[in-house]
Formats: sequence, C-alpha cells, structure tokens
Amino acid sequence: MIIAIESAVLCLLFTVMVYLMSRDPIKTLYNYPPAIQERVKSLEEYKDRIPTQKNKLTAKLGAVVLFVVILSLLLRYVNGYTTFGQAFGYGFLLWTIVNLWDAVVMDIIWFCHDPYFVFKGTEDMVSDYHDYWFHIKGFFIGEALALMVCAAAGLAVQFVLPH
Repeated sequence: MIIAIESAVLCLLFTVMVYLMSRDPIKTLYNYPPAIQERVKSLEEYKDRIPTQKNKLTAKLGAVVLFVVILSLLLRYVNGYTTFGQAFGYGFLLWTIVNLWDAVVMDIIWFCHDPYFVFKGTEDMVSDYHDYWFHIKGFFIGEALALMVCAAAGLAVQFVLPH
C-alpha cells in the first residue's frame, strides 16, 4: 500500500512542478520534438527568448541533484532502507512509475493534445506535436538516467545518511 501512496504523491508533485515550469512553454522548448525546436528557433518572435543549451544543462543537473536528495531522504527516513540494494531497487521502482506517468499521462495525453503548448507559428506541425514515439524514447532515456540517480541515492542511503 505504501508504494501506491508514495507513487501518487510523487506523481502529483511531479505534475505540479511540470505545470509551474510550463506556464511559459519557451522555457521547456528542449522537451519538444526536434522539428518543433528548430522551427521555434527560426521564428523572429522567439529569437531573444530561446533558452541556451547551458541553461538547459544547468536546470537538468539541478533537478537531478534535487531528486537524488529527495529520493535518498524518502528511502532512508520514510521507508527505513539502509542498504544500497534496498534503496536502489525501491528507488528505481518509484522512478519508473513517475517516468511512466510522465510519458503517458503528461506527455502523450496532455502535452500532445493541449493547444496551450502549441507555439505560434508551428500550428501546421500537428504530426510533430503528436509524435508519441518521441515521448516513448524519452521514457527509455529517463530509465537510463534512473540507473545513475538511483545508484547515487542508494550510495547516499548506505554511506552518507546516518542509520
């Protein structure tokens, strides 16, 4: 039962975070399929508002560090895990549930079909906005990232956080 509660809470928190970040879709440009990114970059209206690759990397690294900290604390002090294996395994399960929520509900169901996320000047790119395969690939990239994040959380649980 605890997995259902934790998963629901993490999915809710993730949804709120994405909602807040997406209030200005240009800030999330690099989460769009490449053809849309290229079109938006070519449009005069967005010329001075495009986030840099450095900003993208900094934001993603910050999110990874934050998630390692939150996941480590959750695994150690809520779930009581003390070993790398316990923390890594359960952390990976939680990550996969949130990652699946992101890919299916947030990306394929919400993002792909909400006109709010369509940039002015890209309205003709319906097939690119409905590129479900882009989001499915993103799920697998997220799973690869999970291996590193959950390993870091597992190491923190076993060696850093007091037992």
